Formats: sequence, C-alpha cells, structure tokens
Amino acid sequence: MSPAGGGSGAVYRERLWAPVWLWLVASIIAGTLGLAFGVPLGLGAGIIAWVVPQALIVWVLVSAAATVVVAPGLRCTSRASLPVAAMGPVRPLDGDQAAALRGRDADARAFLLLRPWVSAAVRVDVADPRDPTPYWYISTRRAPELAAALEDARRTPPARSDGGGPDAAG
Repeated sequence: MSPAGGGSGAVYRERLWAPVWLWLVASIIAGTLGLAFGVPLGLGAGIIAWVVPQALIVWVLVSAAATVVVAPGLRCTSRASLPVAAMGPVRPLDGDQAAALRGRDADARAFLLLRPWVSAAVRVDVADPRDPTPYWYISTRRAPELAAALEDARRTPPARSDGGGPDAAG
C-alpha cells in the first residue's frame, strides 16, 4: 500500500501514469512533425511544429493520469467518489478477468476508470439499492493492494465528525 502524505487520511494512493514507451512514441511523432515542417519551411517553423504538438501530448498524457485514493471511501480523480457505506464486495482482477469485464461481460451502467495501458483492475460492487450503478471498474497496477485497502476501509467504521466515539451520548 502506498500511504499518502499531508495528513489526508489516505491509506492507498496510486497515480496511473502512461508508460514510458507511450511518452517516447508520442515525442517521436512530435519530432517527426517538426522535421517535416522544418526542412521545407525553416528552423522557426520546425520548432513551432515540434513544440506545439509536444506540449499538447504532455498535457493529454498528464491529464489522462488518473489518481485512485482510498480514504475513507474510494475516490477516482476528482470527479467521482464512492462512500464506504455504498461499497459491496471487492475483487481484484487479473489481466484476463479485467479484459472480460471491459468487453463481453461489461455492464453499460457500470462506472469505469479505464486506462488502456493498465491491464489489471479491481471490481467494487455497489451495495446501495438506490444507485443504478452495479459496480465500479478501477484500472490499477496493484490490484491486490487496492482490493485489500478497500476491504480494510469497508471493515473500519467511519470516524465521527462530532468528536464523539461510538459510546458518546448523543
């Protein structure tokens, strides 16, 4: 598990960066564009034709690097969160199981945090009967650790915000 810093209470944190080979291929493509424009149009055009696509590639790959955090529920990037009370069973998925759940066994109502460069995943069933989402599919490079952190979060009662413990008079 990867502890989070800054007192956030996170017990697991993972950033799903694109692999190095994808950064290299994208940079080679941007360099090829710079060369293709620079040879006939001059050095200035070549630099612009390299810098603009390279900046766009960096922005896309950094934006696509989702963050998965467990504390005290499940948060994927800043857009979605699943409270512990709504979590059902959690299952780590290997590459084949994850591929099946992304494809032929997928449910269109499921929440999917997909990153094509990550083969493993975790399935978190949603236990809230009011929520039409049957499960969350979360891409992860460390499926067993994420599943263990989620199971620990499910078993640990949430801390009370009023300062009282479980036996506090209300």
